[in-house]
Amino acid sequence: MVDRRWCGWLLWVSVSVAAQDGSVSARAHAWAQGDAVALGLGDAIALALRDNRTIRSDYLERIAQKFDLQVARDRFAPQLALKARYLANRNHQDRYRDAELAPSASLLTRYGTRLSLDWAYGQHRADSVGPRYRDGANLSIIQPLLRGAGPRITEAPLRQAQLAEQSNRLALKDSVAQTITGVISLYRQLLRAQEQVRIASDALGRSQRLLEVNRAMIDAGRMAAFDIVQTEAEVASQELALEGSRNQLHASRLALLQILALDLGTPLRATEAAQAQPVHIDPKQAQARAEVLQPAYLMQLIAGQQADIDLRLARDEQRWDLALVAGTHQSRERPGEHKAWEHYVGLELAIPVGDLRRRQVLVRAEVNQARQQLQLEESRQQLHRQVLDALRSLQVRWRQLEIAKRAEALSQRKLQIEQHKLENGRSSNFQVLSFESDLRNAQNARLEALIAYLDAQADLDLTLGSTLDSWDVTLND
Repeated sequence: MVDRRWCGWLLWVSVSVAAQDGSVSARAHAWAQGDAVALGLGDAIALALRDNRTIRSDYLERIAQKFDLQVARDRFAPQLALKARYLANRNHQDRYRDAELAPSASLLTRYGTRLSLDWAYGQHRADSVGPRYRDGANLSIIQPLLRGAGPRITEAPLRQAQLAEQSNRLALKDSVAQTITGVISLYRQLLRAQEQVRIASDALGRSQRLLEVNRAMIDAGRMAAFDIVQTEAEVASQELALEGSRNQLHASRLALLQILALDLGTPLRATEAAQAQPVHIDPKQAQARAEVLQPAYLMQLIAGQQADIDLRLARDEQRWDLALVAGTHQSRERPGEHKAWEHYVGLELAIPVGDLRRRQVLVRAEVNQARQQLQLEESRQQLHRQVLDALRSLQVRWRQLEIAKRAEALSQRKLQIEQHKLENGRSSNFQVLSFESDLRNAQNARLEALIAYLDAQADLDLTLGSTLDSWDVTLND
């Protein structure tokens, strides 16, 4: 089981959040007292980057991924091995013991040269014969001349590992950006639910005040008693709407707590002011920025480079295996003065005949490279379409927000005029209730338009790949 504190260090992410020790202590005290815990959007993002289970899982996976790169780099480091054996034997004639020690070393150079050096020492002891010793050393050099020759082929696995590491880092960036966007969306859903509770509560208060006015008018003989039923029904309807809004508020709070990996009983309250400002971005500049920052598109570029390397290796596999071999060997036995040296140099050739599996690898690599080219073109066009869609959606959402604000202001003014007319006996109760419903709908429409516009901004950041920059998040990977 992984220690939580260790994960906290592992998942260290720099975030610009205005959170002082005093405010944190105050929130902790409020939490302990069961009061509402005020949470800003920046605090929510910081909590998600620290405790979100998806991000923590991705960072744990990065441990194994970075070790894969280390293994690939170790390909050109000296490889050492040690082998030892000791045997005690006995038969009907004698007892004897054998001991062997055989260390070895090998090295692969960037030109494909393989050097290996091994040394063996052996000792044989028998009760009737006595001890005998033997040792020997062997040095060999193999230099490929066709298949496997040259840095472009020998370093290809390392280059593949480096590209995979770049892709893994981009995948981590995309995962963090997706999580931040999810937190923003859920946080604003909580804001919307809180505002809907306020709208429903205000509507209920206006209906109750209208009910009091109706009763006063009935007492004064200015309204028929049965007309109050409309207002009473409206009050009941507003109470029902308020209960529904409170239920939605509870559900929105639970969803945010889950993504933040907090106790579901925490009484969170979103305090960020939902404000909207117009954003103007040039489409060409946005597309150019997306091609530089968008993780999914950059990973597609890397996949194309990996396909090129696979094709290069597959073509190399079609060559004959011709190599220059050289080496020397020395052996000695004691007792005695027998010592032997042997040197050799020559060529070694291996020609595969009728092996379709090698051709199969080449065909598959050629097809994969062609498919990657097509996918890259598709990804580029799709990225441009997503950027244009996000920009158009942002502009449309802004126009909808302006219209919704104007409609809300007019509905508010219309209701005030109709209430004044009712007090002077120049309007009906039904007309006031109708305008009350219009105002409530206009307020909800303005709220929906505001949240939709803010979400469109977050979606645009995600599409451009600039979410981390917008929130000043640095991945310390």
